[in-house]
Amino acid sequence: MNLTESLLTAFDSLLTNKMRAVLTMLGVIIGVAAVIALLAIGNGVSASIESEIQAIGSNLITIMTDQDNSDGYQTLSMRDVEMIADPFYAPAVKEVAAEVRGNQQVLHSGRDTLVTVAGVTANYFGVRNLTLELGGGLTENDVDAKARVAVLGANVADDLFPDDEFPIGNVVKIRGVQYEVVGVLASKGGMGFMSEDDQVFMPLTTAQSRLYPVRTRSGDRAVHAIYGQAQREELMDDATAQIKKVLRESHDIAYQADDDFIILSQTDILAALDVITGAITLFLGAIAGISLVVGGIGIMNIMLVSVTERTREIGIRKAVGALKRDILTQFLIESLVMSLIGGLLGIVLGVITSTLIGNLSTDLTPVVDVDTVLMASGFAAAVGLVFGIYPAWRAASLRPIEALRYE
Repeated sequence: MNLTESLLTAFDSLLTNKMRAVLTMLGVIIGVAAVIALLAIGNGVSASIESEIQAIGSNLITIMTDQDNSDGYQTLSMRDVEMIADPFYAPAVKEVAAEVRGNQQVLHSGRDTLVTVAGVTANYFGVRNLTLELGGGLTENDVDAKARVAVLGANVADDLFPDDEFPIGNVVKIRGVQYEVVGVLASKGGMGFMSEDDQVFMPLTTAQSRLYPVRTRSGDRAVHAIYGQAQREELMDDATAQIKKVLRESHDIAYQADDDFIILSQTDILAALDVITGAITLFLGAIAGISLVVGGIGIMNIMLVSVTERTREIGIRKAVGALKRDILTQFLIESLVMSLIGGLLGIVLGVITSTLIGNLSTDLTPVVDVDTVLMASGFAAAVGLVFGIYPAWRAASLRPIEALRYE
């Protein structure tokens, strides 16, 4: 019996027992669909986070306090900011901004929201690649005068100023103090990973004097984070090395192990997030893969039933000259056909499910890539092959005389 005849026999067997074949394939269909949909969601989350980080800029460097070496103090100050911004100390750094932050209740006309309120330098929005939709933002005069002004993230503005109420010139209250709204940031969207849409910004000096009077161990006004832009992306390593040298000299640190600060580039952050999202995606795929294994067990069960039902048929074929390998090939092909048809239907269902999930979410766009489809298809074929081997071997091992006597 050649391959074509085996395929025709396999399809004939499936059409003879349509309902049983469909129910058998259901496990594979659901398993493949689950693999496609869950991996698409994982890929979508990864792509969304990556786009958010890259939108900040590929040449951004973030500096924070290393809590393990800080004895509970914030270690960064405006003195550090000024030194890093000095071309004499760090010529590879183009611009430097700083911030202090914490969670605060922000109120306006009986509406309130709990958000992150950050005090920032006037150049913060430029360094972080943030654009204003309304207003003029913060100025150096605002910082120098400790002005009570604020820039709202897009979501905060929507929450506090609904019904087309114009926010610019209006006031919001933070800890009982009024702040004039001078700007609203353009929405960045995304997955909400430290999203500026959900933050309020005021001059750094205002926040330090009114909200976050934190000091370093030496008594300087502390900042929670410093952001630097390298002159060019290819100078990221040089800029990082220069910043480390500046901070070690400023903090009187002799050995790297004693560094009381952490420096992260966008490449570092993306690499760390790739590891995390990759692990999550793999975990989701493994969970979905369990459904495929269950589907494979269903295929093996039905194939064993099929062998029992067709014992006399096997005996007759062996009696007229069919070889052991012909019977083995025939039942393996039947198992593969069921799993592959189930796999194809599962791919269609998985893509449809992913699309529906994407339509229901404004922040998530599932990504179905070719690798995922090929992997799911290969897994489905492997399930049919692995779980079809035993029934096929059992059928091929039947002795013709015993098979012909079977009732």
